[in-house]
Amino acid sequence: MKYIFICFFLLYTGISFGQKHKSENLVVVTLDGMRWQELFGGYDAEIVQDKRFTRDSTGIVAAFGGKNREGKRKKLFPFLWTTIAGGGQLYGDRLSGSHVDIANSYKFSYPGYNEIFTGYPDSAIHSNDKIKNPNTNVLEFIGKQTGYKGRVAAFASWDVFPYILNRWRSGIYVNADMDSLKFNNASLKLINEMQFLEAKPLGLRTDLLTYFAGKEYLKAYKPKVLYIAFDETDDYAHDGEYDQYLKSAHAEDGMLRDIWFMLQSMPEYRNKTTLLVTCDHGRGDQIKEQWRDHGVDIPDAGQIWIAVIGPDTKAEGLVKTTTPVYQKQIAPTIAALLGFHFVPDKGSAEVISSIIMK
Repeated sequence: MKYIFICFFLLYTGISFGQKHKSENLVVVTLDGMRWQELFGGYDAEIVQDKRFTRDSTGIVAAFGGKNREGKRKKLFPFLWTTIAGGGQLYGDRLSGSHVDIANSYKFSYPGYNEIFTGYPDSAIHSNDKIKNPNTNVLEFIGKQTGYKGRVAAFASWDVFPYILNRWRSGIYVNADMDSLKFNNASLKLINEMQFLEAKPLGLRTDLLTYFAGKEYLKAYKPKVLYIAFDETDDYAHDGEYDQYLKSAHAEDGMLRDIWFMLQSMPEYRNKTTLLVTCDHGRGDQIKEQWRDHGVDIPDAGQIWIAVIGPDTKAEGLVKTTTPVYQKQIAPTIAALLGFHFVPDKGSAEVISSIIMK
């Protein structure tokens, strides 16, 4: 009888867990090196007025100005501060008591993306070299679940992503930088031609073409999980071009709006898809010149943010945190939104419980 009771209990709780989540699909987007300071406060007036970093300060103020930080952030990120703030959640405004930190000590891209997707801040991942990631990532895990096999895809501007997500082992379709788009689809064929003809001002595929490749793939092939990785915000920051950094961030907010409303227009995705947006690392702020930089010597670079909207996430806007939320919690949260339990290869990470309605 005890054995029967345990079996019944496990079956019951499993069914209950399955009934709790409404998300059947997931779109994850990352804005590389996008500071929380601009996301929650709009442009930094001191950096805008510094001619070393901003060539057209008058134009930036005209485009993204506001009476206060709330007004400025809404001009810079209108989708995040209307649709997501109104129907979802945002984490990471440290001035309002909302903290999101990274757990890895390196504070740059490959370690950050490893932590996002594997749920583990692996000290062995300590460079941006093209090394196949030995750690199981959550997209790989989801791709092995019933109903998700062959239906997980990633599109990235940075050419290290095939290694970060280890496409050779994971089985995830990963298209990065100048990878050919070998599809029998007119839109994807056109984008493929465009990516080989564009000027590539930053030396890699522009985020706009990465976005349209991911968007057209979604329309044509209906993946259940799609990841889009933008890169320009990080590159323009390293180059010290603050106006271009802001313009890229604003453009990517527009792309988020575009894909969200497209998802809501498609019966396969409407009201059963979660959109989660985050970044791999932060940047300096205490010394203004360090806004360009990140890494072990930049304390602020460990500060990030998360935004999420979907049928399983309560509309709370800015969420204050009594204890910090960590980047490593994103992977198990991604899995939980789809009703799965993901355990990192090493260490442990808990779901961000406030993202999923009880």
